[in-house]
Amino acid sequence: MTDAAPTPRLLIIGLDCMAPDLVFDQWRSDLPHLSRLMDQGSYGRLESSIPAITVPAWSCMMSGRDPGELGIYGFRNRRDRGYHTMAISDGRAVKVPRLWDLLGEAGWTVATLSVPGTSPPRPVSGSQVSCFLTPNLDTPFTHPPELGNQIRQWMPAFMLDVPEFRSEDKAQILDNLYALCQQRFSLAEKLLHQDHPDFLMLVDMGVDRIHHAFWKPMDPRHPQHQPQDPYANAIHDYYCQVDQRVGDLLAQCSPETVVLVVSDHGAQPLMGGICLNEWLIQEGYLVLKENPTEPRPLDQVAVDWSRTQAWGAGGYYGRVFLNVQGREPEGIVPMADYDRLRNELASRLEALPDAQGNALSSNAYKPQAIYQRVRGIAPDLLVYFDNLAWRSVGSVGHNTLYTVENDTGPDDANHAPLGLVIYHDPQRPQGGQVLTGAQLYDVVPTLCHRFGITPPPGLRGKVWPV
Repeated sequence: MTDAAPTPRLLIIGLDCMAPDLVFDQWRSDLPHLSRLMDQGSYGRLESSIPAITVPAWSCMMSGRDPGELGIYGFRNRRDRGYHTMAISDGRAVKVPRLWDLLGEAGWTVATLSVPGTSPPRPVSGSQVSCFLTPNLDTPFTHPPELGNQIRQWMPAFMLDVPEFRSEDKAQILDNLYALCQQRFSLAEKLLHQDHPDFLMLVDMGVDRIHHAFWKPMDPRHPQHQPQDPYANAIHDYYCQVDQRVGDLLAQCSPETVVLVVSDHGAQPLMGGICLNEWLIQEGYLVLKENPTEPRPLDQVAVDWSRTQAWGAGGYYGRVFLNVQGREPEGIVPMADYDRLRNELASRLEALPDAQGNALSSNAYKPQAIYQRVRGIAPDLLVYFDNLAWRSVGSVGHNTLYTVENDTGPDDANHAPLGLVIYHDPQRPQGGQVLTGAQLYDVVPTLCHRFGITPPPGLRGKVWPV
């Protein structure tokens, strides 16, 4: 293309969960298009939000706000102070402008495809295709609505996510992964040619899904690694496929297009699960009226709230909630004891060993210490077991503090706190400069600075030296 105005001016390719070690080191020579962007521009590891989870990490990245400011602490959040009020946080929970809103206000036309936190879709200065949180294609999934009909014509079997990616049907998962990837990049190319947006952003969720389904056969560090597994190269081959589609998309863009390739967090082998509520029961902080004979979610057993000081939730990280007097419905912890109990729990959880008694590098974070502001119903502690190598198991009835499997379905990988960033501005080539100390909060300040747009006040990120 030789237009005076690049089409698009800015391209962001989001690769959910893409691991920097695999791209920068292990497989760099097999990823020519990503490698070329690295050689021409800047790249580095990108510190994620706490928690390092798709929801809220992409909304943090695209708004420059932390989870406390957004009031989003994970895929599910407490709606109120009730004990079992966890609900999925979709795009309606995001109350602040994101990058495409800022660009639209500056006169840009935008197109966003499958960016987590965009379901239901909102009016934008251009088009928006919602994310994997969309319940089904019978609900509105695009802005404008008629774009949905066009997508159905282009792709009659349009996918919102990889169905049942936590299952043992590995062949079907792999087929669906490739189909999802092809659809996302092909749709980006179609919208680029049809609408000529100034800004185009897509997120491929397939990278995340393939890690959870196929990390075990790839990585000798995994405790259940099987070196002769037929899927040993599945992740490598998918990375190569993504790289090829990145190259295809770049070939449709102007030579002057500014390109950002980014992941919201990384990945690592899942070493096991720590049964958070089992530990709270063992130590007397959580009291059940009757112990289940088989593993069950905490909301399906009778808790004696009159004797319970704390309870937890499972997931990639652990959440601990205190049963505070006057705050929770049957709270018993006096506010005068709140800090003492929270400090005690933080110290003890950070000292938990692994199943063999070896020390773990764990952190129990207090929201008030890591966020600029705390909105909504935040956990009283956010716990990273061994820097997320171990996940938190929230169900009870295991009769052990440790598991080797995820209690919500087969899962080979856990998230890692460092994602990746590759940034190439053809007008300001960096020649392979390594970015250090980059955080996902820096994306909005850096891009606003690059394009002369005044960012909202109070963002916590900085401008990269690019």
